[in-house]
Amino acid sequence: MLLVEVHIPLSLPKELEEGEEPFPWIDEVSEFLAELEDDPAAEGAAQYEDGEEFGDNYVFFLHGASEASLLAAATRIARMPGVPAGAFAMVTDTDAAEFGLGTRVDLD
Repeated sequence: MLLVEVHIPLSLPKELEEGEEPFPWIDEVSEFLAELEDDPAAEGAAQYEDGEEFGDNYVFFLHGASEASLLAAATRIARMPGVPAGAFAMVTDTDAAEFGLGTRVDLD
């Protein structure tokens, strides 16, 4: 099954107050994904499984729609306020042996 991985750099903010969450955008993207399948503009795109850290990135997973619709949703994620620059997608398959395999698509 077609899968799009959305890789977002885990870049620390330049100024971080004591006790402040360094990556608040992770929860915001997770909320976006929870509501995605009810969004007609997403054309069936949905979260495949929970996101997780992978190297220097946090990875979210999308499936359930055409490649164009999945990449459109990935682009919406990359453009969300607070999401660090440098996000990219990997167009792959749910049967891939590991993360990061497939065709890379820059999102910003």
